[in-house]
Amino acid sequence: MPEGLPPSAVLTSGGQADFDAGAAARRAVRVQMLATEHWSLLATRSLSWNEAFARAGMFLSLLSGAVVSLALVAQATAFGEGFVLFALLILPVVLFVGLATYVRLLEINNEDYFWVRGMNRLRSAYLEIDPDIARHFVTGTGEDAVSIFKTFGSDDTHLDTGRFHGFVTTPATIGFVNAMVAAVLAAIVVVQLNMAMVPAAAVGVGAFVLTGVALAWFGYRSQAMASLAVHLPGQRQGSSGEDQAQI
Repeated sequence: MPEGLPPSAVLTSGGQADFDAGAAARRAVRVQMLATEHWSLLATRSLSWNEAFARAGMFLSLLSGAVVSLALVAQATAFGEGFVLFALLILPVVLFVGLATYVRLLEINNEDYFWVRGMNRLRSAYLEIDPDIARHFVTGTGEDAVSIFKTFGSDDTHLDTGRFHGFVTTPATIGFVNAMVAAVLAAIVVVQLNMAMVPAAAVGVGAFVLTGVALAWFGYRSQAMASLAVHLPGQRQGSSGEDQAQI
């Protein structure tokens, strides 16, 4: 050992090699853990969307069966009291299943936002390990609204029009069908109260509009509440709600 140098200042080539090997091993383990969590979130997103499509398909199948049943009963009873009784029994069931499906689809959308946000955080961790791979990412690596939209395949130009995108989503489609079922049910009820056809049609249109507005309000409120409740570990309080409120 050279005179005047502390023992810690002397590092043999073997010690340096062991240090480099240990650092590489720790980095490899870290990458493996991040990749495992990434695939876990991806699998969870896949399961969520499979459930969404299954629930929507189940409701539409129930609605189709109900319409066919109503048509057969109408032919058999010539739209008499039997048809009205059957409609008043089956349409509330269809509407209940439709509303339950709508609520569950909203929950799945909120869950998907959470999973995407977690995946963006993992990509950020990848960049901490190797910043040079940033040019290979086509998805977002942050937790802000722009990065979330980027992961969904959009860009920051959609931030101002994102609210209109809600009208073409799966929950909106199911909500539209629910409003239609509610309108038909309301019209049948008022007709049984000896209301004329034109006022009954107006009641049906009113029920359609009110139901649609109520479901839209509930959907936006559900998204806002979910954004306030989502705080990933390490996330500063207050930023989560601001991010999703812009979407």
